Amino acid sequence: MNEKPFNPGEQPPRGRFITFEGIDGAGKSSQIAATVELLRARGIEVDQTREPGGTPLGERLRELLLHEPMHLETEAMLMFAARREHLAARIEPALAAGRWVVCDRFSDASFAYQVGGRGLARDKFDALEAWVHPRLQPDLTLLFDLPPETAAARVASTGVDPDRFEREQRDFFERVREAYLERARQAPQRIRVVDADRAPELIRADIERIVRESLPT
Repeated sequence: MNEKPFNPGEQPPRGRFITFEGIDGAGKSSQIAATVELLRARGIEVDQTREPGGTPLGERLRELLLHEPMHLETEAMLMFAARREHLAARIEPALAAGRWVVCDRFSDASFAYQVGGRGLARDKFDALEAWVHPRLQPDLTLLFDLPPETAAARVASTGVDPDRFEREQRDFFERVREAYLERARQAPQRIRVVDADRAPELIRADIERIVRESLPT
């Protein structure tokens, strides 16, 4: 997976955009770190980031989104406002410079949580997505899938106070999971479903294989 050299003065090849998705407790964090380490070990320059967040403004919006009650449409618009800033300030410049971007969540999460979980109208989600990033989707999305009850047990075992999303009931996460799988069915070449109800080393091996096969350099 070594990057191809380019001549000085030429525009560097566009970087690749990888996202990780899944319900809370799916175990993305450690696998994101392992994937970034894998790519860097192969000489690839990687920017690691997250949503909501990724910029000073985005992190301030994240705090509001995770802890302040708000109307569903306010929530969706704030998610996409943070995303627009994230794209303009970090993601798009990094890709244009030839760096790879590995991001914890992107618009698939908004589809799953706001449309699937909360019931936001699909046409409103489509309008926001078309406005904020009309020509950009991840090159590869790794969707960590597992039963909500397993994910909930993992979240509870951390001992960390849950945010307002993590406090939702099981039926909410059932809807979120199904929305994620619906999104994967709509974009099977981009979204690869990973069985997250397994040992971490097995998951890591799957991710390494998928990244190698899906994003050759």
